Amino acid sequence: MSLVRAELKNATVSVGVADTLDGLAKIEMPGCAATIWRRQLSSEFQAWIDALDPSQLPTARLVLRPGAIPSAMQQLCDIAGMEDTAERSWFENDISDLAARFAKMMRAPFLRLRLDAINTNACRKFHIDAIYARLICTYRGTGTQYGISTDGEDPKRIFTVPTGAPMVMRGTLWPQNPPAGLVHRSPPIAGTGETRLVLVLDPIFDIEEGD
Repeated sequence: MSLVRAELKNATVSVGVADTLDGLAKIEMPGCAATIWRRQLSSEFQAWIDALDPSQLPTARLVLRPGAIPSAMQQLCDIAGMEDTAERSWFENDISDLAARFAKMMRAPFLRLRLDAINTNACRKFHIDAIYARLICTYRGTGTQYGISTDGEDPKRIFTVPTGAPMVMRGTLWPQNPPAGLVHRSPPIAGTGETRLVLVLDPIFDIEEGD
């Protein structure tokens, strides 16, 4: 059994597990608070992105139509000083593909795209986002952590999404509230020397929401 399968086989019942990108649409099934596409990044890509100086990791907070994301990613990687390699091309194309599929899945005309290079304990408290839905994918470093909260307490069992595995989760604005108290957080990494690179995509249905 691969590492991804070993980490996901005991996932909570309200988290769907998909073998393909299209399978993330399971988020619309009743009782499903989140879905994870269990994939592993190639060893070549992982070695490349892990070796980059943190100053070369692209960061951004933009609201765009999905069709504008490929050119935006190229510009962001240029600004960050990324060399023009096969791994960079894959990275740009992967984010563009995730964005296009997620926007279609959510039936959203715009997306808020966020790329964060994180080396602190950002969002270390378990929480549910006050949004409709969100896609998170960690390309470098430890993935998002999640679990079931009862009575507002931290989860007794904490699961970690594998690096490179996209996760889609419902927020509090989803028409049916997330079941079973599924909460998530960024893993605490302060003092470890780790720098994570995290993609976050939010559907935007009215351009004024992106202000």
